[in-house]
Amino acid sequence: MRMVRTLLLLTAAVAPMGLAGCYPCSMGIFTPVPVPPWVTERMEDKYCNKNDRRTAILPPIRPGFPPPLCEDPPDESMILRALPRVKRGVPYFCEEDRDDIQITTERLVDKIDPPRFFPLVGWAQLHHCHWKCTMYYVETIESGYPFPFRCKRPRSQVVYIDKDHLHLCPGNNPDAQRSVNRDLAGN
Repeated sequence: MRMVRTLLLLTAAVAPMGLAGCYPCSMGIFTPVPVPPWVTERMEDKYCNKNDRRTAILPPIRPGFPPPLCEDPPDESMILRALPRVKRGVPYFCEEDRDDIQITTERLVDKIDPPRFFPLVGWAQLHHCHWKCTMYYVETIESGYPFPFRCKRPRSQVVYIDKDHLHLCPGNNPDAQRSVNRDLAGN
């Protein structure tokens, strides 16, 4: 009887804590976990834009044809991701924005290296495509407390982006060239 009474008193003392939310795991697996805002930004960078830093593998350069040119400049989203991030501010105390964004791209390097062996790829030619991207924008620094103000300044930043890719190089054997073209075309 003494054991039952002790168990009932202990249950009566602990139950209100669990029901009131004072106990750390009162909701079980549904207990909310605080997540800082930068976690989602890092996850987006890691999973959404995987191909920004990958090297594309293209079909071989056909003999008798002019060499390919770097005609696809980096798109605006790739340039904005390459820029340094805007400083994280405290809302209404200090906020920073970039407005009226204009981007210009300029091709700096367009050359093809001689064939060499790349691990996991085989024989290929490295096609260098280097771009100079200049971004013109208006930097706005704004505060609402303790003294409201807004400061707008024209700014420019330069980012250099490499869009290098590989061209497979099957060699001088025509049968090997046909098989590589057939494999890449999916026939």
